[in-house]
Amino acid sequence: MTTHPGSDVTFTSQKSMPSENLRRKKLPPTEEEVFYMNCRAAYLTVFKSSLENIISKDQLYLALQHAGRNPSQKTINKYWTPQTAKLNFDDFCVILRKEKPISKAELLKAFKQLDVNDDGCISHTDLHKFLTKRGEKMTPEEVNSVINLPDVNVDGKFDYIKFCKLYMTTSGQCLKTALEKLEADSKLRRQQFGSQMEVLSEGDSSSVPKPSPGITRKSDQEAFSNKGDTRDSLLSTARKFKASVSCTISMAANSNQNSKLTEPNLKDWLCVRSRGCFFLEDGGEVVSHQYRTHIAQRSAVHLTIKPLNLSHVEGKPSPWLSVDTVLYILKENETQANLQLICCTELRNREVFGWTGELGPGVYWLIPSTTGCRLRKESMPVTEEAQLVYRDDTGRLFLTKDFRVALSDIFEVIDLDGNGLLSLEEYNFFELRTSGEKCDEEAWALCKENFDTKKNELTRQGFMDLNLMEASDREGDPRDLWVTLHAMGYDTALELTQACPFVIDLYAERCKPRMKAVRMEASSGQLEKATCQSVLHQGQARAMDGYEDITIYTRSCDFRITSVIDNKSDNKVIIHVNNELSKNCVNSRGLNIFAVEVAPQSTMVCQHVMPLNERQEWMHHCVYSLIS
Repeated sequence: MTTHPGSDVTFTSQKSMPSENLRRKKLPPTEEEVFYMNCRAAYLTVFKSSLENIISKDQLYLALQHAGRNPSQKTINKYWTPQTAKLNFDDFCVILRKEKPISKAELLKAFKQLDVNDDGCISHTDLHKFLTKRGEKMTPEEVNSVINLPDVNVDGKFDYIKFCKLYMTTSGQCLKTALEKLEADSKLRRQQFGSQMEVLSEGDSSSVPKPSPGITRKSDQEAFSNKGDTRDSLLSTARKFKASVSCTISMAANSNQNSKLTEPNLKDWLCVRSRGCFFLEDGGEVVSHQYRTHIAQRSAVHLTIKPLNLSHVEGKPSPWLSVDTVLYILKENETQANLQLICCTELRNREVFGWTGELGPGVYWLIPSTTGCRLRKESMPVTEEAQLVYRDDTGRLFLTKDFRVALSDIFEVIDLDGNGLLSLEEYNFFELRTSGEKCDEEAWALCKENFDTKKNELTRQGFMDLNLMEASDREGDPRDLWVTLHAMGYDTALELTQACPFVIDLYAERCKPRMKAVRMEASSGQLEKATCQSVLHQGQARAMDGYEDITIYTRSCDFRITSVIDNKSDNKVIIHVNNELSKNCVNSRGLNIFAVEVAPQSTMVCQHVMPLNERQEWMHHCVYSLIS
């Protein structure tokens, strides 16, 4: 068994005694519990199990309808982009959190603005003009379907009061039907759901859904998770463990000095650089750019990734410089679907992570990743929205100074080659991130005609003017601008809190490497596979006593610990994970206690662990228990 400098690793294994029966006290469901019950009901109306994924827009639309929503095509496109292959139950819950059902009062208020006679009706002419010219424009066919609705259209007028009543009744009935079906079928009620799990604490049998990020629970009888591989309604009785394995790893302060990244003499090496960004989604998933690179001949290579500092204040670096980054290098064999893990950037020098080695000729994929230990959702108090635009004494519209600074930083992030200009390809990554759609050649030609360009690329000033035009088109209404800012990781105070820009440098000794960003998406599947391969190959293993097909692999690399669960059995298993005795640690789950489900004949990453304070010693102690 190998060990790492600065670390002490101990594995123990033991059988666990069954938990005693607990007295239960039925409490009314909390608001959070009701929310997840509604999520479950809607999802299982469309699917047999929460393990099934949404694989089409139609399925997403149907599931949202059963949840009492009435999504527009624009809403569907926002969550189902051209890069989307599937959505899981956790994704569905995140969407429902964001797309809250509209209230009757809000609906009436919106229509009342068009009620010129204050009689509860809107003329078909005014309604048609409003729905096709303003806001999210509807097609004439869609408008006609509204105008032709029975009972709410009489004598060329639209009775919006009746329509609101019909809308609320229909949406409510969809959800009610789903809940009744869930209640009637006890098997469905026992379904394991996404990231939610029914838990029991002493004297309490009420279910507790996933808390907000940053909230931790102390009781060993509680289990939560913020990932899609854990389950809801896991136990209706006290939990019982079949067997357990514990792992203890002690790390010295500043132990990353043992894995110091040293830079070779790069004087005559050829280099290519690209920027990119990690974007943190509401569900905790991370989206980032991915790169395809070509090495013409066998060559020594030096590869680094580090957070991109955008600070405008000398001596005050950007707060995301502490975010851990890693690049996985995979070789393309015949097809893009057949990628072979070569290595990853595990050596470190402060915020720079790198790798030096030799690569043969061929095409390689560079997949950036971050563990989620330091780039994570935080429960921040809601602050008043910063002002984005203002008008001078003449009524002319301008962007505020703070907004211009934020836009300038966004420009730096999306200017992937760092040449101070935006190509169509670079701009389209921005468009896909903020609107889910690409800018075509015709629209780009119009953009170049109306905004400042250089060498057929958009300048920084042109990018500013483009955003000013968007504000002007909305008569100063900043809502669309905020959609852009939130998508790029900004909060209401114009602070970049939900993203981490980075820069990649690739040096080759014998040839000029080529590197190009080819897509921007979550790489959970490919990264999961690559991480599992790395940990299984180099990690320390311990099988569960009496369950030799279930193995926990743990690997430490001085500044990070990763655990992987390998289930070779023909049955799914539920593993309860307890980190409560760890000291000076933070994990990628954001919870000290949680549970994960591992499918039959599969391997999954359980958690990543890093020190809270690298200047102090840290100790990771974890107990993995098989739940009966």
